[in-house]
Amino acid sequence: MTHPIIFFHIPGIPDYVTLSVFVILLLLFLARIMLNNMALVPGGIQNVFEITISGIHGMVTEIMGEKGVVYFPLIATLAFFIFISNMLGLIPGFMPPTANLNTTAACSVIVFVLTHIIGLKEHGLHYIKHFTGPIWWLSPLMLPIEIVGHLARPLSLSLRLFGNMTGHELVVIVLMVMVPFLVPVVMSIMGLLVAFIQAFVFALLAMIYLSGALEEAH
Repeated sequence: MTHPIIFFHIPGIPDYVTLSVFVILLLLFLARIMLNNMALVPGGIQNVFEITISGIHGMVTEIMGEKGVVYFPLIATLAFFIFISNMLGLIPGFMPPTANLNTTAACSVIVFVLTHIIGLKEHGLHYIKHFTGPIWWLSPLMLPIEIVGHLARPLSLSLRLFGNMTGHELVVIVLMVMVPFLVPVVMSIMGLLVAFIQAFVFALLAMIYLSGALEEAH
Protein backbone atom coordinates (compact mmCIF):
# COMPACT_ATOMS: atom_id res chain seq x y z
CA MET A 1 0.00 0.00 0.00
CA THR A 2 1.71 3.18 -1.22
CA HIS A 3 0.92 6.70 -2.29
CA PRO A 4 1.42 7.60 -5.96
CA ILE A 5 4.65 9.43 -5.05
CA ILE A 6 7.05 8.37 -2.30
CA PHE A 7 9.70 10.76 -1.05
CA PHE A 8 12.98 9.41 0.31
CA HIS A 9 12.74 6.42 -2.04
CA ILE A 10 16.09 4.63 -2.21
CA PRO A 11 16.42 1.92 -4.89
CA GLY A 12 16.88 -1.51 -3.35
CA ILE A 13 15.61 -0.48 0.09
CA PRO A 14 11.90 -0.90 0.98
CA ASP A 15 10.13 2.43 1.48
CA TYR A 16 8.88 1.43 4.95
CA VAL A 17 12.50 0.93 6.09
CA THR A 18 13.60 4.29 4.70
CA LEU A 19 10.65 6.09 6.27
CA SER A 20 11.11 4.30 9.61
CA VAL A 21 14.71 5.52 9.72
CA PHE A 22 13.48 8.99 8.78
CA VAL A 23 11.02 8.96 11.72
CA ILE A 24 13.77 7.83 14.11
CA LEU A 25 16.13 10.58 12.92
CA LEU A 26 13.31 13.13 13.16
CA LEU A 27 12.60 12.13 16.77
CA LEU A 28 16.31 12.35 17.64
CA PHE A 29 16.47 15.79 16.00
CA LEU A 30 13.43 17.05 17.92
CA ALA A 31 14.80 15.63 21.18
CA ARG A 32 18.11 17.42 20.64
CA ILE A 33 16.34 20.72 19.91
CA MET A 34 14.23 20.35 23.04
CA LEU A 35 17.27 19.61 25.21
CA ASN A 36 19.16 22.58 23.81
CA ASN A 37 16.26 24.97 24.34
CA MET A 38 14.87 23.92 27.71
CA ALA A 39 13.40 26.84 29.67
CA LEU A 40 12.56 27.06 33.35
CA VAL A 41 9.15 28.45 32.40
CA PRO A 42 8.02 26.27 29.49
CA GLY A 43 6.15 27.68 26.56
CA GLY A 44 4.99 26.68 23.10
CA ILE A 45 6.34 23.36 21.88
CA GLN A 46 8.05 22.62 25.21
CA ASN A 47 4.66 22.80 26.90
CA VAL A 48 3.23 20.27 24.47
CA PHE A 49 6.13 17.86 24.97
CA GLU A 50 6.09 18.19 28.76
CA ILE A 51 2.34 17.60 28.97
CA THR A 52 2.59 14.59 26.64
CA ILE A 53 5.54 13.04 28.47
CA SER A 54 3.94 13.70 31.87
CA GLY A 55 0.76 12.02 30.65
CA ILE A 56 2.63 8.93 29.46
CA HIS A 57 4.63 8.81 32.70
CA GLY A 58 1.43 9.00 34.72
CA MET A 59 -0.11 6.14 32.75
CA VAL A 60 3.00 4.00 33.20
CA THR A 61 3.00 4.62 36.95
CA GLU A 62 -0.72 3.92 37.28
CA ILE A 63 -0.78 0.75 35.17
CA MET A 64 2.65 -0.76 35.85
CA GLY A 65 3.34 0.56 39.35
CA GLU A 66 6.61 1.92 40.68
CA LYS A 67 8.54 -1.06 39.31
CA GLY A 68 7.33 -0.23 35.84
CA VAL A 69 8.66 3.34 35.82
CA VAL A 70 12.03 2.04 34.64
CA TYR A 71 10.32 0.99 31.39
CA PHE A 72 8.83 4.44 30.79
CA PRO A 73 11.48 5.35 28.12
CA LEU A 74 10.52 2.26 26.10
CA ILE A 75 6.78 3.00 26.25
CA ALA A 76 7.28 6.69 25.42
CA THR A 77 9.61 5.85 22.51
CA LEU A 78 7.12 3.38 21.04
CA ALA A 79 4.26 5.85 21.45
CA PHE A 80 6.14 8.72 19.77
CA PHE A 81 7.50 6.49 16.98
CA ILE A 82 4.08 5.07 16.15
CA PHE A 83 2.33 8.45 16.36
CA ILE A 84 4.83 10.25 14.08
CA SER A 85 4.83 7.27 11.68
CA ASN A 86 1.05 7.39 11.53
CA MET A 87 1.10 11.14 10.95
CA LEU A 88 3.29 10.74 7.85
CA GLY A 89 0.23 9.35 6.09
CA LEU A 90 -1.33 12.82 6.23
CA ILE A 91 1.47 14.31 4.11
CA PRO A 92 1.00 13.86 0.34
CA GLY A 93 3.76 11.72 -1.10
CA PHE A 94 4.50 9.90 2.14
CA MET A 95 3.48 6.46 3.31
CA PRO A 96 3.15 5.75 7.04
CA PRO A 97 5.66 3.00 7.96
CA THR A 98 2.95 1.56 10.21
CA ALA A 99 0.89 0.74 7.11
CA ASN A 100 3.42 -2.05 6.51
CA LEU A 101 3.16 -5.25 8.53
CA ASN A 102 6.94 -5.54 8.90
CA THR A 103 7.09 -2.30 10.90
CA THR A 104 4.19 -3.13 13.20
CA ALA A 105 5.48 -6.67 13.68
CA ALA A 106 8.91 -5.33 14.69
CA CYS A 107 7.34 -3.10 17.37
CA SER A 108 5.16 -5.97 18.58
CA VAL A 109 8.03 -8.45 18.78
CA ILE A 110 10.03 -5.98 20.90
CA VAL A 111 7.16 -5.84 23.41
CA PHE A 112 6.67 -9.62 23.30
CA VAL A 113 10.34 -10.49 23.88
CA LEU A 114 10.81 -7.85 26.57
CA THR A 115 7.69 -9.06 28.40
CA HIS A 116 9.23 -12.47 28.99
CA ILE A 117 12.70 -11.08 29.70
CA ILE A 118 11.15 -8.92 32.43
CA GLY A 119 9.18 -11.89 33.76
CA LEU A 120 12.30 -14.05 34.06
CA LYS A 121 14.30 -11.17 35.53
CA GLU A 122 11.68 -10.43 38.19
CA HIS A 123 10.64 -13.96 39.14
CA GLY A 124 13.32 -16.30 37.85
CA LEU A 125 12.06 -19.81 37.13
CA HIS A 126 8.93 -19.05 39.17
CA TYR A 127 7.79 -17.09 36.10
CA ILE A 128 6.55 -20.42 34.75
CA LYS A 129 3.65 -20.12 37.20
CA HIS A 130 2.21 -17.44 34.92
CA PHE A 131 1.59 -20.24 32.42
CA THR A 132 0.54 -23.12 34.66
CA GLY A 133 -2.29 -21.51 36.62
CA PRO A 134 -2.99 -21.46 40.38
CA ILE A 135 -3.87 -25.18 40.67
CA TRP A 136 -1.10 -27.64 39.86
CA TRP A 137 -3.33 -30.39 38.47
CA LEU A 138 -4.74 -27.94 35.91
CA SER A 139 -1.26 -27.27 34.52
CA PRO A 140 -1.59 -29.64 31.50
CA LEU A 141 -4.70 -27.71 30.46
CA MET A 142 -3.55 -24.19 31.33
CA LEU A 143 -0.04 -24.40 29.82
CA PRO A 144 -1.06 -24.75 26.14
CA ILE A 145 -3.85 -22.17 26.58
CA GLU A 146 -1.47 -19.63 28.10
CA ILE A 147 1.21 -20.27 25.46
CA VAL A 148 -1.29 -19.72 22.64
CA GLY A 149 -2.59 -16.60 24.42
CA HIS A 150 0.90 -15.13 24.75
CA LEU A 151 1.81 -15.95 21.15
CA ALA A 152 -1.38 -14.23 20.01
CA ARG A 153 -0.31 -10.96 21.63
CA PRO A 154 2.30 -9.86 19.04
CA LEU A 155 -0.01 -11.05 16.27
CA SER A 156 -2.88 -8.98 17.66
CA LEU A 157 -0.71 -5.90 18.28
CA SER A 158 0.83 -5.91 14.82
CA LEU A 159 -2.33 -6.74 12.85
CA ARG A 160 -4.46 -4.17 14.70
CA LEU A 161 -2.08 -1.31 13.98
CA PHE A 162 -1.31 -2.46 10.44
CA GLY A 163 -4.98 -3.02 9.58
CA ASN A 164 -6.14 0.35 10.88
CA MET A 165 -3.43 2.34 9.15
CA THR A 166 -3.75 0.44 5.87
CA GLY A 167 -7.52 0.84 5.97
CA HIS A 168 -7.15 4.57 6.59
CA GLU A 169 -4.79 4.93 3.63
CA LEU A 170 -7.22 3.08 1.35
CA VAL A 171 -10.15 5.22 2.44
CA VAL A 172 -8.18 8.44 1.88
CA ILE A 173 -7.12 7.43 -1.63
CA VAL A 174 -10.63 6.33 -2.64
CA LEU A 175 -12.27 9.47 -1.26
CA MET A 176 -9.68 11.79 -2.82
CA VAL A 177 -10.51 10.32 -6.21
CA MET A 178 -14.24 10.79 -5.61
CA VAL A 179 -14.28 14.21 -3.88
CA PRO A 180 -10.78 15.71 -4.12
CA PHE A 181 -11.63 19.17 -2.75
CA LEU A 182 -13.47 18.27 0.45
CA VAL A 183 -11.42 15.27 1.54
CA PRO A 184 -8.08 16.91 2.54
CA VAL A 185 -9.58 18.91 5.42
CA VAL A 186 -11.97 16.22 6.71
CA MET A 187 -9.47 13.37 6.37
CA SER A 188 -6.69 15.40 7.99
CA ILE A 189 -8.82 15.79 11.11
CA MET A 190 -9.82 12.13 11.03
CA GLY A 191 -6.22 11.09 10.30
CA LEU A 192 -4.93 13.00 13.32
CA LEU A 193 -7.48 11.23 15.50
CA VAL A 194 -6.64 7.81 14.05
CA ALA A 195 -2.88 8.43 14.46
CA PHE A 196 -3.33 9.35 18.12
CA ILE A 197 -5.75 6.53 18.99
CA GLN A 198 -3.62 3.83 17.39
CA ALA A 199 -0.45 5.02 19.15
CA PHE A 200 -2.37 5.24 22.44
CA VAL A 201 -3.87 1.74 22.11
CA PHE A 202 -0.51 0.17 21.22
CA ALA A 203 1.24 1.86 24.17
CA LEU A 204 -1.62 0.95 26.53
CA LEU A 205 -1.58 -2.74 25.56
CA ALA A 206 2.23 -2.80 25.81
CA MET A 207 1.98 -1.45 29.37
CA ILE A 208 -0.66 -4.04 30.28
CA TYR A 209 1.47 -6.91 28.95
CA LEU A 210 4.62 -5.68 30.69
CA SER A 211 2.67 -5.11 33.89
CA GLY A 212 1.47 -8.72 33.79
CA ALA A 213 5.06 -9.91 33.68
CA LEU A 214 5.93 -7.81 36.74
CA GLU A 215 3.09 -9.22 38.84
CA GLU A 216 3.48 -12.23 41.08
CA ALA A 217 1.74 -15.36 39.78
CA HIS A 218 -0.90 -16.80 42.11
